[in-house]
Amino acid sequence: MHVLAVIHGSKVRSGIFGEVAADRGHELEEWSLAWGTPPPRPIDDYGAVFVFGGAMHADQDDNHPWLRDENFFIQRLLDLHHPLLGVCLGAQLIAKACHAPVGPAAEPEIGWCEVELLDDARSDPVLGALPERFDAFQWHHYTYGVPAGGVELARSAVCTQAFRLGEAAWGIQFHAEVTVGQILGWIDEAGHELSGPPEDLIAETERRIDEWNELGRRLCGGFLEVAERVGAVA
Repeated sequence: MHVLAVIHGSKVRSGIFGEVAADRGHELEEWSLAWGTPPPRPIDDYGAVFVFGGAMHADQDDNHPWLRDENFFIQRLLDLHHPLLGVCLGAQLIAKACHAPVGPAAEPEIGWCEVELLDDARSDPVLGALPERFDAFQWHHYTYGVPAGGVELARSAVCTQAFRLGEAAWGIQFHAEVTVGQILGWIDEAGHELSGPPEDLIAETERRIDEWNELGRRLCGGFLEVAERVGAVA
């Protein structure tokens, strides 16, 4: 199966999700609408699509005009019932494509924050692989409203954290794909956004990252399993 990863910067990429796709025998290709080029292959050739995070915000179309094109691109994927998973900005863009509100959160969540699954997550094929409560790595200032017809799957003390839309689309606010190298890169680039010393976050990340990556692999594996079933039926 071909898998498309829509990225929004060189430091916000597929991370361990790419490793999981490769381990399952799939070919993952990264692409950005900001490049102004078509994807490596026709959209119908992809069995699954990831939409990852980025330093920009979902409502910054004036600063990043290609976001308008990405909005139409995501709407097309949803119309086609293509297996789709959005992470952080990606989740917000899916919500935006469904005309749900997207805007600043009550406060930013940067670092390790507790997330709690809701009742509907227990039987979910993607979020159901996670424990009822877990500490997730986050780096965001914005949040979204759950799209009409969507099912909210998780929350933190600050905002909604995950939703399912239909049978093949998900959004997660936390970074289940992130590697320690990515986190170190974000700290180097945007460490001024932290509420405490960067060394504290680095130390906590080193303690937590192995367990977190295992949860990320479970989540990604659940999503790809859905995509594989969809592809088998098609």
